[in-house]
Amino acid sequence: MDRSTRQAALIATAVAIPLAVIVALVSFWQFSPDEPAAAPPTPGPQATTPVRMAAPALSPRAETLCRALLSQLPTTLRDRPQRPVTEGQEQNAAYGDPAITLACGIPAPTFPPTDLVSLFDRVCWHAADKADATVLTTVDREVPIQVTVPKTYEAAAQWTIVFSKPIIETVPKLATPPSGCAGSA
Repeated sequence: MDRSTRQAALIATAVAIPLAVIVALVSFWQFSPDEPAAAPPTPGPQATTPVRMAAPALSPRAETLCRALLSQLPTTLRDRPQRPVTEGQEQNAAYGDPAITLACGIPAPTFPPTDLVSLFDRVCWHAADKADATVLTTVDREVPIQVTVPKTYEAAAQWTIVFSKPIIETVPKLATPPSGCAGSA
């Protein structure tokens, strides 16, 4: 390569690089939105008043397991803070407004054997749709646990799955869980 060719290549490079940067900046400014992207919606003001919940009497074993479970629950459910409950602080928990509730030590659910049970993160649940909420109840645990998710929240199972790890860690699985619960821990 001779001296004049090398000098022409250097001049071309010296012109091309700044020109490419200018084109990139102009393109960025031309095609970028005028306003910053909207932040994800945040919940409105959250109630902090106690949530009305019943507290049925628990056997000593159920009380021990429920206390262990409640001690492992998160303080927030996604961005919904935990709220006080009117009764059964050792067996009940509530989150957000409207409240998503967890009740430990409820009577075992009864449902037709043909009803579907679902495995969410190694915990087996039976779902029942009510007019204003979806009620999910564990069917593979020594002590049944019920989570009620108001219809204002989408995908009830996605709100329930957060409780799987604390349930697995504190409430033993039944020796013979219902069929359809294969794979539960």
